[in-house]
Amino acid sequence: MTPKRLLIIEDDDLQYELYEEALTGYTLVRAKTGSSALSKLAKEPPDLILLDHVLARGELGLDFLPELKEVLPYVPIIILSGALEVHQQIEALQGPRRAHYCLTKPVDLEDLCRTVATALSECGEAEIVRQFEALERSKRVDIGELLSRSTDRLTRQTEIRKMVLRSVDARPNISALARQFRVARRTIIRDLQELIRRGEIPAAVYPKWETGEDDEEEPRPEIT
Repeated sequence: MTPKRLLIIEDDDLQYELYEEALTGYTLVRAKTGSSALSKLAKEPPDLILLDHVLARGELGLDFLPELKEVLPYVPIIILSGALEVHQQIEALQGPRRAHYCLTKPVDLEDLCRTVATALSECGEAEIVRQFEALERSKRVDIGELLSRSTDRLTRQTEIRKMVLRSVDARPNISALARQFRVARRTIIRDLQELIRRGEIPAAVYPKWETGEDDEEEPRPEIT
């Protein structure tokens, strides 16, 4: 199996040597500036990027983070720096073009190895695949629920229509129907409105009193 390729953007020679000793199971490629790192990306994209903040020629790693994510949006980035304030670390881990991890120098090399392994297995392309799978599952669940609700509504409305037509001179007891079908009163009212709109029951079965207005007429027998 081909070793994963790590791009290490680090200008300090001693620090890079430490990374070489710790990350022996990977193929390492080094860049001392963000500018040179961007040129290397075009030749052979890495599987993961280790990004220092203070770089050669006065460049700052965080200034290149958006562009790195723009070029390689699915490649995990780990920021390594002892020069970042807490608010800078938080900002680097937020937003659409964010880093996945931020480790403070001096870096614990065992912690670095664990973080690199986790980022390679759980972040980047693997993360995108999980997000798409979750989106597809949610769509299927939503469609299933909508179809189920639609079927339940049509079945309920069919039963209500039969009950209403059997007692043309009586008005529906909204509360009793709500209890019978285990739905809210407003759901029964919407069912009656839809049945009337479709011409399946007479408009007279849904008088003004059911809209919340006072009914001054003499009460008629109710369908229960």
